[in-house]
Amino acid sequence: GGDTRLLIGERNVIREGVTINTGTEVGGGFTRIGNDNILMANAHVAHDCVLGNRVILANNVMLAGHVRVHDGAILNGGAGVHHFTTIGSLAYVGGLSRITRDVPPFTIVEGHPSRVRGLNLIGLKRARFPEATVRALKEAYRLLYRSDRPARDAIARLKVDFASVPEVQEL
Repeated sequence: GGDTRLLIGERNVIREGVTINTGTEVGGGFTRIGNDNILMANAHVAHDCVLGNRVILANNVMLAGHVRVHDGAILNGGAGVHHFTTIGSLAYVGGLSRITRDVPPFTIVEGHPSRVRGLNLIGLKRARFPEATVRALKEAYRLLYRSDRPARDAIARLKVDFASVPEVQEL
């Protein structure tokens, strides 16, 4: 009986069997779907989720409550996302993945449980990211995920060395 809403933007494709729940009073009161998204057959968007723009949820993707999916993310068939999780911009989630932690932007994540496998270079190319930005993201990825450096130290270095690259700061 509370004042809760479902806000759906423009030019979305919502296929058969998709379920989308309204928000809850406790969770802010709304579920929001941005623009130009594709929600394929039997996808589920639970209460208080927020989807950005140009997001693809393939068949049978399940988003638990309070999930945030940023612009351009792709979640492949059967992926399940735990509540209060964030999927970063242009992230690519492999099919049947179990997502229990935030997915960094611009990365490929897959598995059960999931883990970061690499940068989403195809997504970056399709989105026409400048080559200099892609090079910076590659270096940041290597530092964060392929070096022996503690994460805290790697992040501190990235904040200084790539202060002028917003995409690295987002990562």
